[in-house]
Amino acid sequence: MKAVLTVIGKDKVGIIANVSNLLFEKNANILDINQTIMHEFFTMVMLVDLSDINLSLKELNQVLTEKGKTLGVSIRMQHEDIFNSMHLV
Repeated sequence: MKAVLTVIGKDKVGIIANVSNLLFEKNANILDINQTIMHEFFTMVMLVDLSDINLSLKELNQVLTEKGKTLGVSIRMQHEDIFNSMHLV
């Protein structure tokens, strides 16, 4: 199972490290990553393989939301199929 994870917020040291470490701890594999800084705003999109996570998808979403609050950024995760369906025009 794959998911698209987005992180958006004011840039600061440690965002990538914190998010990628959390994913590592939950046994999620980052397949692809793209990040940029537009002025003072940080944006990151990750494609993540969740096949071997060690908690439920709901629990992972809760942990990511809490990490986002701690970092002062918005972290959202969507199943790859939902993400693809939403972006068909």
